[in-house]
Amino acid sequence: MIDTIQRAMVIAPHPDDEVLGCGGTIARLAALGRHVDVVIATRGHAPRFDTAQVEQVQAEARRAHALLGVARTHFLDFPAAELDRVPRAELNAGIAALVAQCRPDTLFLPFMGDLHFDHHLVFDAAMVAARPLGAHYPARILAYETVSETNWAAPYLAPSFQPNIFVDISSHIARKIEAFGCFASQVRPFPNERSVETLRALAQVRGSCVSREAAEAFILIREVA
Repeated sequence: MIDTIQRAMVIAPHPDDEVLGCGGTIARLAALGRHVDVVIATRGHAPRFDTAQVEQVQAEARRAHALLGVARTHFLDFPAAELDRVPRAELNAGIAALVAQCRPDTLFLPFMGDLHFDHHLVFDAAMVAARPLGAHYPARILAYETVSETNWAAPYLAPSFQPNIFVDISSHIARKIEAFGCFASQVRPFPNERSVETLRALAQVRGSCVSREAAEAFILIREVA
């Protein structure tokens, strides 16, 4: 699959989701000379979020993306943790505009069953943006997993993450961990799930599923070959 990707777009509800779910894949694609855009769909707004904290997290994201080799980061301004108050048409249009502008052949999206409702709404909006209409639309759509979101949904009541695509990141796990370390405001000590140890352990578990040292797991939503 990696060989067929030329222009990828990773859409993240919040800063660090893209690194948690796709950091190793981003690094691998960049090392191959492929173009990767990252879209951060939301921004913290006062009074729920402190302005200085928001600026810090965005600066952390820029440093992490530079390490991974992201070609361009797009920060949208939709309100974090309040996406359910945004008209669906506005969210759809904001994401659709970037998909049309960047013309990725592959989209990486948050899993629709994640506990955080922002993730679900971003997934839906991206699927609207990626509708297979006309000659140009993403040929491939994959959903990634986010620790502390994907695995916390109610079992049997919400969709479960059952991956069918595994990307070998054995040569890029160190870069992924380093990129996550850029998020000083988000990294937590183990055994918190948003810890370096947990991120490395998940990559090892996903890798062991396919006899690799480390991997990232995805659900293939659609592919047009």
